[in-house]
Parts: sequence; structure tokens; C-alpha cells
Amino acid sequence: MKRRDILKGSLVAGAALAATGALPSLSAKLSAQPRAGSARDRTLFDIAKRELDRAGDAIWRRDIVGIADFGVHSAQQRFYFVNLDREEVTTAHCSHGSGSDPEHDGWLNSYSNVEGSNATSKGAYVTWEWYQGRYGTSVRLGGLDATNDAALRRYIVMHRAAYAEPSHIDRWGRLGRSNGCFAFGQEQFRYALLNLSGGRLLFADSLGLQEDGAMLSREQQLAALTPDEPTAAQRYNPGLF
Repeated sequence: MKRRDILKGSLVAGAALAATGALPSLSAKLSAQPRAGSARDRTLFDIAKRELDRAGDAIWRRDIVGIADFGVHSAQQRFYFVNLDREEVTTAHCSHGSGSDPEHDGWLNSYSNVEGSNATSKGAYVTWEWYQGRYGTSVRLGGLDATNDAALRRYIVMHRAAYAEPSHIDRWGRLGRSNGCFAFGQEQFRYALLNLSGGRLLFADSLGLQEDGAMLSREQQLAALTPDEPTAAQRYNPGLF
């Protein structure tokens, strides 16, 4: 059989699967971008590879890395599923801890690894097994750095929560807060459950990563708003205005 006939057969088979719905499709809320799509995506690939090298043998599934960028507001899709095999990045909303945001304005102000702090911890995590907890199916996490090595004792996990749904942003201009866990809306948590559990790497830090690949502080991000746009308070807390 000629090579072009094999390729033709593969394309026909793929089209048939797509027509019958056998091939999975991403939600409109989970938009995948090819690596060549933006400078931001290329930066995420570099960070993912760097953190995999740093974690070493603690990570046994190295195809997908989760990166939580808590340097941007919670109204933004700031959690990235970085697929190194397919060279694409998928985005999602993710909540931070109430102890890291006492003002509840949507910005993470500080990290903590202290039990009872209800704060987010920065650093690298390994994702472990599923279990049934307070929020239903959840994923245990193991902290790999001195900044998050209390994760297991603090019950820091990945889980779904109503306050992490995109509809919460529509109403309040920001996500709700967790007790330090990585909380997602139901649809986005299902994606995390299938694509990030079981020995993969999750990395959390305040990057302030922008579409052009720049990393900006909170002040720089707020200053970037043009006069024609709403102020930060109006944009992220619409219920007050």
C-alpha cells in the first residue's frame, strides 16, 4: 500500500470519528492555543520544562504541566494546562486561598505554608490520586518545595467549587476564595481531573504573565488600563458601582 493511501485512509477515519462524536472536543471555556500562537504560550513551555527539570524523579508523568499564575486577577483565566506532547496550552479559571486575599478583591497578596492560614502556597506540587472529599472527587497534592511541603497536612488539593464557576465572575467580578486549595468550576475541574492527576506537575507562582509574554506586577497591570476602560475597582468589583 502506498504512503499516500495510508494517509488518505487515516484522514477518512478521523473524519468519520469526528462526525459520530467519538472524538472529544474542548468546551468553549477551555480554549487551546498552539505553541506558536503567542509569546505567552512559549514562555509557559519554558517554565514547564524548567520546573520539570527541577522536580526530577518526583514527577513520573511529564506530558502535561499545570501552571497557576496568581500574579493576575482571579477574574482572568490564569491556570494553564501546558501540554508538552501536543505543544498547546489550555486555560481555566482557578481560585486562590482566603488567607492570601483578606480584602477579597480578587488579588493574591501573600503566600503561606502554615497550617490554619487558609492561604495559597507557592512552589511545585506532584498530583496524586483521586479521592472523595467535602467537594466530591478531589486530587491530593504533594508539596515539593520548602514553601509548600505542608500541603498534605493542610489538605491542599484540587477540587471543584461553585465559587470557582465563571458565572461567579459575571456576578461579582471575581472568583470566590478557597482554604488554600486549587478550586475550579465543575467543567474545568473535570478537565483537570483527566489531564493533570496521577503523577504530574503543578506549579504555582505570581508571574503576572501577559499575552505578549511580558511579566507585569499588579501595579503595572492596573496602569495598563486605558482611560476609556473602567478602573480596576469598577472592572473587578462591578457590584459596588
